[in-house]
Amino acid sequence: MDPECSRLLPALCAVLADPRQPVADDTCLEKLLDWFTAVTEAGSSLLLLQENPCLVELLFHVLKSQDLSSRILSFSLRLAGIFAAQEDCFQYLQGELLPMLFGEVGPLGGAAWTAPAVRSGWIQGLRTLAQHPSALHFLAACGAVDTIFSLQGDPSLFVASAAGQLLVHILDLVMRGPAEGRRSPQACDWPACAQKIVGHIEDSLCSTDIPQVTQALSVLTTAFGHCHGLWTQGLWVRLSPLVARLLEKDPVPASHSLVDLLLSVARSAPSSDRDLWETLAQTLSHLSPTQAGPLALGILKLQDCFIHRLPKDRRDSWSSPAQSRAGFILRTCSAAFCHLPSGLTLWILGHPVPQVLRTQAFGILLQPLACVLEAAAQAPGPPGLLEGAAADSMMVDTLLSSKSACVGLLCCALAHLGLLQPLPQRPSPWPQAPLLGAAVTILRLCSGSAAPTSDVGGRLCAILVGCGRVQRAALDFLGALSQGTGPQELVTQVFSVLLEYLVSPESSSMVLKKAFQATLRWLLSSPKTPGCCDLDPHTQLFLRELLPVLQKRLCSPCWEVRDSVLEFLTQMTRHCGGQAGFRQALLASEVPELTKQLLRDPESYVRASAVTATGQLSSWGLCATPAIPECPGAQQESLLVELLHILSTDSEGFPRRAVMQVFTEWLRDGHADVAEDAERFVAGVLQAASRDLDWEVRAQGLELALVFLEQLLGQRGSHCPYAVALPETAPPGVLDQALQVLCRVQLFEFAFRALFDCDRPVAQKSCDLLLFLRAKAAPCGSSQEAGDSPNVASVEATLQRWQAGEQGQPLGYLEPGAVVALLRSIDLEGLRDTLAESSDHVEKSPQSLLQDMLAAVGVLGENEADCY
Repeated sequence: MDPECSRLLPALCAVLADPRQPVADDTCLEKLLDWFTAVTEAGSSLLLLQENPCLVELLFHVLKSQDLSSRILSFSLRLAGIFAAQEDCFQYLQGELLPMLFGEVGPLGGAAWTAPAVRSGWIQGLRTLAQHPSALHFLAACGAVDTIFSLQGDPSLFVASAAGQLLVHILDLVMRGPAEGRRSPQACDWPACAQKIVGHIEDSLCSTDIPQVTQALSVLTTAFGHCHGLWTQGLWVRLSPLVARLLEKDPVPASHSLVDLLLSVARSAPSSDRDLWETLAQTLSHLSPTQAGPLALGILKLQDCFIHRLPKDRRDSWSSPAQSRAGFILRTCSAAFCHLPSGLTLWILGHPVPQVLRTQAFGILLQPLACVLEAAAQAPGPPGLLEGAAADSMMVDTLLSSKSACVGLLCCALAHLGLLQPLPQRPSPWPQAPLLGAAVTILRLCSGSAAPTSDVGGRLCAILVGCGRVQRAALDFLGALSQGTGPQELVTQVFSVLLEYLVSPESSSMVLKKAFQATLRWLLSSPKTPGCCDLDPHTQLFLRELLPVLQKRLCSPCWEVRDSVLEFLTQMTRHCGGQAGFRQALLASEVPELTKQLLRDPESYVRASAVTATGQLSSWGLCATPAIPECPGAQQESLLVELLHILSTDSEGFPRRAVMQVFTEWLRDGHADVAEDAERFVAGVLQAASRDLDWEVRAQGLELALVFLEQLLGQRGSHCPYAVALPETAPPGVLDQALQVLCRVQLFEFAFRALFDCDRPVAQKSCDLLLFLRAKAAPCGSSQEAGDSPNVASVEATLQRWQAGEQGQPLGYLEPGAVVALLRSIDLEGLRDTLAESSDHVEKSPQSLLQDMLAAVGVLGENEADCY
């Protein structure tokens, strides 16, 4: 420990032990605990206590004080746990202190126990303490395990959760020894503490009290999720019959916790017997459709290979084909395993999920959609439409039982299938066409455009019509299905229902946003015309129908709708701006002109989106037709002027940021009107950006400056400031010309001022820019040597005043030689390192923490505290 910290520690312990002193806030106490943890991890806890006896005195005083705050008592319990985590220090404290802190004579029997913070501190202290065999004997002797059992049902969810985690930790610690060198220790060989914990779990699983069952399942879920010892296999063999017996109850108790447990078991370690798979299949059959969905999805997401650890001395005992294959993979990838702890290695064991179980799980997810298809069908559908997912009476009853049940079940099914769609382990063959049909049908039921003939279909339509939640879920799912293929007839129906939603006045702004997102995904995934890169005829026909809708929605009184249209237009233009069919349809519409008008929208979000959209349209030459035919550049120039006006005058930050991003893209891509006079363009933009109060605008201005610099030096593409190798130096002639241009556009005035910006990201970006330029300039000098420049001293004096916060005086025009001299004289590397440090790198030191805590109660003098 630092000597200064040791000097301050007795005073701090006295403050903490004095109930009359104001208690430090929780943040300071947590930082103090973190510091003690770091100190004990780096050295001996016993030596720490012997050198600082005030710490032990604090713990004893806490036990004697009757009016100490619950926060200090909780802090002391956790602190004792940190010290006792090392076995020699545990022995030092065990005689009197630890039994009084954690036993029945301590806080357990006092009024302080009613505070959740004290119970939480007691648990966390024991959790930290339980790291060695001596701690296990202590837990058994002081009756702590029984207290942990009772805390599982604590009214505080944090305390209850921590109690369950502590039980798992103790069980894992107890079982590490017996599991050594054995594949699965028998129950009769387990230590008494483990027998007691497992017996408690067995009693809870057999209980008729659902909260108790939930507690047991949660403990087991944590155990299989976080413990990877061989004993977990024996634990499952012992408890799986009791878990399976829960399925015999109607309804199944704690179904969500049961699902979590079974999936945790399935992921934690492979099993060559069929018991686990049979239990999963039975659970799918016994749970309600809503409860079975998450389990079905979890089963289908299981990989065919599991990873778990085995002792190295067991590697030769595996001889099955799967295990031999695993050994071959292990040897092939041996380099990847060189950092494993001694005595352990990774084995990859192939145990694929049985296909029958996967089919059953997939059928569970498909059943709600199968019911919808069957109920809405005008005529009997072809057999095997969704094979293995035929509608059953339970599913129909659930869908029709209430609106909330129907909506919840359909939304879950659509979400689960949407998550499954992009995964490589999804079921094959994937029923793309039926799923497309189901999504379209659900959307039509919600809009009221479907005309089901069956009684079930009519009732479903009555439940779903106008339901925005199902509409959003179905549109998300429909967008996910765009990654697959389908028959043209169904794709036509997809575009038809999307257009229906985009046109409908009943569509809410959120539904419209989802509809635009799904439409974009389908348009971008549409096949191209053979022999060219243009859109196919069906897509072009849809675009011609869509553009009048965009025109109407751009005039919507709802700003969220206008914003969604502009986002859609921006993405479509970015991806399809070069395709003839899209260009012709767009230029024949009023969309470009309406988009430009929204630059003056009263809502700042819409103005920002309009800036981005017009910038993208202009990049592809798709802006509104010039007002003066004989001056083809007039319209484009007016757009550039208007965007500069927004950058200089808009009262909101979002539009100004959008303008800077557009200008940077224009400069990078060689936009015609920017390239015509790039020097003038950059000078105007940097002048506006340097005065902006929004740090993101200033940072984007530096990004634009970097692009301009790279182009002057003949280097295309953005430079990564974190690259290992420095950029190559530029030829002297090219560098001289570039420096002259940069001085004329006053880039250095902007960059040097930004170097001392009060917003750290701006200063970091400026530092990276100047380091890049200096690397380009070294080792060659400019045409005027650094020492010959007459105004270097005055510029350095100005920079020093800027650094001190006096940024009123401008630098004025800089000569290239002065720039090179400044770049070489400023310690840019040191500044970069300083900027990389956190803003509180000084204040968060342990010494500063102790000083602040003492200063808060007046123990230190005015100048001794590190106040910040």
